[in-house]
Amino acid sequence: MTVSIARHVWETRYRSRSEASVLASWRRVAAALAAVERDPGWQARFLDILHDFQFLPGGRILAGAGTGHDVTLCNCFVMGAIEDSIPGIFHALEEGALTMQRGGGVGYDFSTLRPHGTRSDATNSIASGPVSFMDVWDAMCATIQSTGARRGAMMATLACDHPDIGRFIDAKRRPGRLRHFNLSVLVSDAFMRAVERDEAWPLAFPAGVAVQRVQARALWQRLLRASYDTGEPGVLFVDRINRLNNLGYCERISATNPCGEVPLPPYGACVLGSINLARLIRAPFTPEARLDTDRLTAITATAVRFLDDVIDVSRYPLEKQRETALRARRIGLGITGLADALIMLGLRYGSDASVDFAADAMRAICYAAYHESIAIADEKGSFPALDRTRYLDAPFIRALPDDIRDGIVRSGIRNSHLLAIAPTGTISLLAGNVSSGIEPVFAADFQRTVLGPVGGRRFALTDHAVARWRELNDQASGAPAALVTAEELPIEAHLSMQAALQRYVDNSISKTIAVPADMSFAAFAPLYTRAFEMGLKGCTAFRSGAAAGAVLATCDAG
Repeated sequence: MTVSIARHVWETRYRSRSEASVLASWRRVAAALAAVERDPGWQARFLDILHDFQFLPGGRILAGAGTGHDVTLCNCFVMGAIEDSIPGIFHALEEGALTMQRGGGVGYDFSTLRPHGTRSDATNSIASGPVSFMDVWDAMCATIQSTGARRGAMMATLACDHPDIGRFIDAKRRPGRLRHFNLSVLVSDAFMRAVERDEAWPLAFPAGVAVQRVQARALWQRLLRASYDTGEPGVLFVDRINRLNNLGYCERISATNPCGEVPLPPYGACVLGSINLARLIRAPFTPEARLDTDRLTAITATAVRFLDDVIDVSRYPLEKQRETALRARRIGLGITGLADALIMLGLRYGSDASVDFAADAMRAICYAAYHESIAIADEKGSFPALDRTRYLDAPFIRALPDDIRDGIVRSGIRNSHLLAIAPTGTISLLAGNVSSGIEPVFAADFQRTVLGPVGGRRFALTDHAVARWRELNDQASGAPAALVTAEELPIEAHLSMQAALQRYVDNSISKTIAVPADMSFAAFAPLYTRAFEMGLKGCTAFRSGAAAGAVLATCDAG
């Protein structure tokens, strides 16, 4: 069954018409990206890391590179600020439509739009508010999808002091509304202090002009209740995001890509790729099981150059997107298959040993990525927005080892940001149903709906590590002792894993904390506060049964 879903994913999402195998797709991609290199040997090196799904480029890269189609290779964009006028709103809508038509997911901050009920003196009309215009975006996304373009994905954010924040928080309580959006509240440090102190909280528009006051704790409880009941909104700790931004000296961030792993400035773009840890475990399920760290660092170095070349090869729907991408040369290299790697090592997800292993692996990737970006800068030049003094003063850069910082002083650095951990849902299916991103295994055996432009197809699946264990032990069922599923984990285990990895990720991490259906609201309520206390940049939780349309469901092994 795993083979059938892998083939289905390849044929429907990533295969170019003339290709007879995934190997042909890899060859196409490797050749397209190596074309911008002076050394022709890079084509073989790129193909080497793609082989056997050791490195998984973002879906847009695999689908579009070398095809000649007018599509972007960037998975995600954040769009420009939405001007608070009808011409401005529909100009922003047009830009989003053009971006999604060419394969990019988009993020928007709707905080610039006046709240519901505001009177316009110029037209003597009453504003309908940002959430009503989000309905327009949602309809546009559905229309673009109906043309056969990639299934649309959007992120909407709203500031926690916007007067319509309550409407935004409750927007998905109406079944079927805003189906193409993920929602996240921009939570400030000041708001978290007000919640802690049980203070009144001003709602303001424009920024700084208070129009009413609410109790911060009451608003926080409203957010938590909506997240508990519907799975949204999530939270983005926006002040922390900006404080830790390597380019905080020249940009302001108020939105992320649709899955939250890449905070971006207006018209920012990012290319993504993931190292498949499940392919790098030697002697799995034995006392000698180990991560091949030499191979890990070698793949990292090649993957950084691979993703940097994507920036130059990619088409961009808008000229402002091209300019912003070239100015910072952001990339997002991450990991997938973490949970399966832990099972192969005999480590239970969430244990101290598992968190230490994951942090060690991510640290190795981080340091190898920064070393390689410095080496590429020595060869090709640094990203244009680099101000060495101010960049070296960024908190993430200050925490890097001295040899990396000395290298930046000496040679500069090619990419402003290098690390992000994406959800990798579909790409992980292509790689043999490895566990996605840094998520725990959903279940040993489960059903997965693969969505397409019209409807979806359901597959019965077995987790990759479980399938390998059964094969090695000649068993038709059962699971290794180290298996722990997402809903079996306490909230703290999810948060601890994300926090441990965030220290070595300069962008952010896409992670959904799976909560069992029978968890009480009282047990759920501290989740986002703990995420803030543990230093996360954002957090999303989903309780089983909280919303319709889940793509995963448990099933019996037989």
